[in-house]
Amino acid sequence: MDCPTPTALLAAACAAAGYSAAGAELIRAGENTLWRLPGAVVARIGREGQLASARKELAVARWLRGHRVPAVRPLDRPAAPVEVRGRPATFWQELPPHRPGRPAELATALRALHRLPPPPEGVLGPLDPFVRLPLRIDGAGLDEPNRRWLHDRLAELRTAWSELALPASGFTVVHGDAWSGNLAVTADAAHLLDFERTALGPPEWDLTTTAVGHRSFGALAARGYAEFCAAYGADVTERPGYPVFAAVRELRLTCYALQQAAAEPRHLPQARYRLACLRGEHGPRPWGWTALG
Repeated sequence: MDCPTPTALLAAACAAAGYSAAGAELIRAGENTLWRLPGAVVARIGREGQLASARKELAVARWLRGHRVPAVRPLDRPAAPVEVRGRPATFWQELPPHRPGRPAELATALRALHRLPPPPEGVLGPLDPFVRLPLRIDGAGLDEPNRRWLHDRLAELRTAWSELALPASGFTVVHGDAWSGNLAVTADAAHLLDFERTALGPPEWDLTTTAVGHRSFGALAARGYAEFCAAYGADVTERPGYPVFAAVRELRLTCYALQQAAAEPRHLPQARYRLACLRGEHGPRPWGWTALG
């Protein structure tokens, strides 16, 4: 079966939804591909087999709108994702000019999210911190020793996570991928984006991303992290389960880099470096990881 080009997928999705793809501009190509269409419309083309996830994203965005939480807004037409060649396509209102969120702004948005009552039953499932990791490991093009090591590390962390015995009574709505790029700050509000990983789970999971950026990446200075903690009202690194949360997040960030490197060889040095850090070859944190540009 031939593999359709991104522009062909976009054209088919727009035709099915009643939008024009003429003059479309690529915004971002990654796990999901975003296009800017005429009329301040953004088309989001997901990965193959992710129709259920796309439905959830629409439901979460509409639920947030009902609670008057600033977030990217889906268009009313079509009401459900369009499926093209097994890939879901959704259509959103384009935000006005914006920038990524700062640490304190992200913390404020997460604090508000974590205080909301959960959406109706069936909208969100439980958090799976290990989602897609086996596939990423197997698809990374690694030699057998490194692949085996990653699978063994994944098994260790699954056990460690289960032993935390996190009480469901403390679960909230969690964004699931809470980093500065998923908060768009316009002139009048800070808007949450990307609800692919939104779930019911421990709020610490959302806070750990920023903590890892500070303590493992070395990308966030102490002052910025202190502002994040002050704005949220807690420091996740002081929670008993933080080492497990951080280790899982580090594994996810490494496997993501390996996945990207399989498609873009320019990411290979950073992916290899992250793996070597996890294997204890570069001393203690922070390791000075760099973002994949």
